Amino acid sequence: MTKIAIFTDSTAFLPAEFIKQYNMTVAPLVVIWDEKNFHDGVDIQPSEFYTRLKTSKTMPSTSQVSVGIMHAAFQNLVSQGYEVLGIFISSKLSGTMQSAMQAREMMGADGDKVTVVDSLATSMYMGFLVLAAARALEKGANMQECLAAVEKARTNSGVFFAVDTLEFLHRGGRIGGAQRFIGSALNLKPILTIKDGKVEGIERIRTKSKAHDRLLELAAERLEGKQNVRLATVHANAREDAQALLTRATQQFNPVETVCSDLSPVIGTHTGPGTIGLVYSFD
Repeated sequence: MTKIAIFTDSTAFLPAEFIKQYNMTVAPLVVIWDEKNFHDGVDIQPSEFYTRLKTSKTMPSTSQVSVGIMHAAFQNLVSQGYEVLGIFISSKLSGTMQSAMQAREMMGADGDKVTVVDSLATSMYMGFLVLAAARALEKGANMQECLAAVEKARTNSGVFFAVDTLEFLHRGGRIGGAQRFIGSALNLKPILTIKDGKVEGIERIRTKSKAHDRLLELAAERLEGKQNVRLATVHANAREDAQALLTRATQQFNPVETVCSDLSPVIGTHTGPGTIGLVYSFD
């Protein structure tokens, strides 16, 4: 029976228990701050990152996983007898997918043992795709069946999120179709989504509490009549709000699984503090 290794990147920021349970490999993206490199979720954790962001006179930037790190990880797994299924952050948000493709090409014939998937997502939106593959694998799926599970999860998953300001997304060049919201009244909270791998604007809400209400309403539109719902809230230094939103969503949608996860420092660089997201997935 073929051994398959699940490989993703740090922006999924899957809870540690999932990484351990499914023996996943995680490649960290990079936060660059005051000319120092920090590996996402390794050298810098969310609590430390957001604390520093409050007082720093300089702003961080980010960088994709390098080709070298990807290549070394692929080689290590293949040398242990694995085929590799790599599921990475949207190619429209990061060059990490490009690094993965280049690393696979560098492997020559062994590159045939590596399958790379563009999640067209990130955070727990991507995380639910990764978990779908891992759970299919646990049930004895082959590579094609794992890929089918990822494709189904990608079709049946999504995210809505509210940011305090578009400043961070704009500065990082990740604003996509939300560009039209730039210059709007400062007290309005943009509601965004990820569509076809890009950040897109949906609407603007006057207060934070109403923005969180709207996240639930948007999810309800997608989840009506759906079975085996999985939910996650994600947040940038706003755990209390995220937990409260998850409690409300759980009461409303009766999910089979819930997760409350930080946004990784790399993603937080682009969303800014205070961001709250509601991620859903269904069978």
